[in-house]
Amino acid sequence: MCLINFHFQDHPIYRLIVAANRDEFYERPTAPAQFWEDHPHLLAGRDLSQKGTWLGIAKNGRFAALTNYRDVQHQRNDVRSRGEIVTGFLNSDVPAAEFLGSLQEKREQYAGFNVIVGTSEELMYYSNIQNEVTVITPGTHGLSNHFLDTPWPKVVKGKARVRALAEQNCAIHPDQLFDVLADAEPFPDEQLPDTGVGGELERVLSPLFIRSEGYGTRSSTVLLVDHENNITFVERTYRDGEFAGDRTFTFQVE
Repeated sequence: MCLINFHFQDHPIYRLIVAANRDEFYERPTAPAQFWEDHPHLLAGRDLSQKGTWLGIAKNGRFAALTNYRDVQHQRNDVRSRGEIVTGFLNSDVPAAEFLGSLQEKREQYAGFNVIVGTSEELMYYSNIQNEVTVITPGTHGLSNHFLDTPWPKVVKGKARVRALAEQNCAIHPDQLFDVLADAEPFPDEQLPDTGVGGELERVLSPLFIRSEGYGTRSSTVLLVDHENNITFVERTYRDGEFAGDRTFTFQVE
């Protein structure tokens, strides 16, 4: 389970502002963000179980991020790893629309997912549940474990806080976005979605930052891409819900 709030274009300094949380079982082996030895142009954390990733950016500016689609009716186990979708796009040079068109043809090979792909100049969204490719419009958007901009409480709250920062029309410090991502306040039961996992688990999964026994937010990522193609990528990792460290990368799109 994950959360991605982002502001796309429509800003005097940045073309893309991303604030994202990755939620996962604490025991699942994961490597922190780095440029990969086997793909030196690719910057991302890595799921060491399946060798894919959930969010990353390439030196040429290609960006991709993925969330699972949460619904017990769409759970499957005999499928390919969804993390390979992000890696596949970052390692490809085909346009986003063409990449997603190819992905549509093999959508049944994956459990439910949402993916955002593109660059700071053009972003596209696709879910294999809806099976529609959407061009993302300028402005503030949010994605959790349902469709893009579904008004789950955490999505609405995250979007509002990111939008408020963006509307100041000034430079943003990564810590301002990490403050948004660290919000661990649960929402009232009457506001929660019904994805079939039961009320108690819906409550646990409701905050922007999840902390529970054996499962929770493993990392937060802030990505800033300005109009001069300067990239700031900061990953904050957590161990059992507690701060473990930051990794910061700055470079210019090649």
